Amino acid sequence: MRCLCRRVNQACAVLAPALHSLQRCQVPHPLRSPLVPPDGLLCAWRPETEAGAQRGRARFRTAIRDSPQHSWLPPGSSTAQWQRPAGPGPRPYGVANYVTAPPRSRGRSLGQSRGHVAVRPIRGHVTKAQLLVGHRRERRAAPGTGAERRCPPRLRQRQPCAERRPMAAAMAEQEGARNGARNRGGVQRVEGKLRASVEKGDYYEAHQMYRTLFFRYMSQNKHAEARELMCSGALLFFSHGQQNSAADLSMLVLESLEKAEVEVAEELLESLARLFSLMDPNSPERVAFVSRALKWSGGGSGRLGHPRLHQLLALTLWREQNYCESRYHFLHSTDGEGCANMLVEYSTARGFRSEVDMFVAQAVLQFLCLKNKSSASVVFATYTQKHPSIEDGPPFVQPLLNFIWFLLLAVDGGKLTVFTVLCEQYQPSLRRDPMYNEYLDRIGQLFFGVPPKQTSSYGGLLGNLLSSLMGSSEQEGEDSQDDSSPIELD
Repeated sequence: MRCLCRRVNQACAVLAPALHSLQRCQVPHPLRSPLVPPDGLLCAWRPETEAGAQRGRARFRTAIRDSPQHSWLPPGSSTAQWQRPAGPGPRPYGVANYVTAPPRSRGRSLGQSRGHVAVRPIRGHVTKAQLLVGHRRERRAAPGTGAERRCPPRLRQRQPCAERRPMAAAMAEQEGARNGARNRGGVQRVEGKLRASVEKGDYYEAHQMYRTLFFRYMSQNKHAEARELMCSGALLFFSHGQQNSAADLSMLVLESLEKAEVEVAEELLESLARLFSLMDPNSPERVAFVSRALKWSGGGSGRLGHPRLHQLLALTLWREQNYCESRYHFLHSTDGEGCANMLVEYSTARGFRSEVDMFVAQAVLQFLCLKNKSSASVVFATYTQKHPSIEDGPPFVQPLLNFIWFLLLAVDGGKLTVFTVLCEQYQPSLRRDPMYNEYLDRIGQLFFGVPPKQTSSYGGLLGNLLSSLMGSSEQEGEDSQDDSSPIELD
């Protein structure tokens, strides 16, 4: 048995070179297409040793690169048969369809580690079995599968311009939406990092990071992103008791609103009021924040601020039982009912029983000085109905309440004689507060056409000289003071 095996091995060793040379010769094969190169060039050849692999690679390069006569082509064929056809459909295998690897990576592409000769298809989708039998399957783009995108650009049908414009606009909108979503995602990631820094207790580092990001966004004209980031940062610092850092970021929120020239909106006013409510009532930054917020809400035109912002500030101060400041902001709002309810609580908590009528009288006169007649009527009606110490009326037991009631009726009529007689008849009640006469003078000018009083604060020759020099400027200032109250309302 051992002798028989030895003889078989010797016979295989003798026949192996002959079989190998027969495989590389150009012998027609019934399964091979006439347009397929011989197997000796395009088939996979796996030798047993590395030396055989090197000889195979050298033979392959020589056949492809150094043979200008294309001697390896099948008999009776030309290079024209191996070019890529112009039209669609299946393409024959040839020189145009197959390339070798680049020079710097040729050793790895040609099977340096595995020891085989290979040809890389351009498309990269042909199997070894298809290569041996000379068959190529036509790739058809199935509708709805997205494969039609892989067709050559020259085969795609161009659409008319009228049809491409809406598509371009839609694509631009989608791109803008993706960019907006990407920006929001970036802001959320940054907020997450800053929140983690605050949670760890690195308040100073987080504060400086917030400021750096704010100025970076502002330099890029990303005012909305800067405002949202500062607002969320301020709320985060407020939740951890960092009043100074939170107040600083709140001021940066106002700076972004001023530079962006954003129109006043309900959402912005509520966010500012929320930041105000979280500030320490005794901090100086709160006063600066309120002043700056009111200036922005008023449009920077000298107005006293937006009425809605005044209302939100008044409600916050009312909850803090700061009745004086709350009454001031209620006067510059349009919430007469809220002002009346606050005055009822203010009178019952800190006022004397004999001063019940004075609380509402002062508020009504101040509303009239601000030319807010509707709010004045609402305050008077609500206060007299809800105060526990005032009986149902009119008429009322307190003479001052009757005067206010008649005054509101006279303002609706607009008759100067009625106003003059009313003030003369109720002088004993009006002497209880020296400010009442000043309020009534202003009301007479606004609603009854009473001319303002001409008073000079200077005397003697110097006073006459200054009056003559400043006469023209005082006349110009009278027109500008018609809409603003010269009376202190605090």
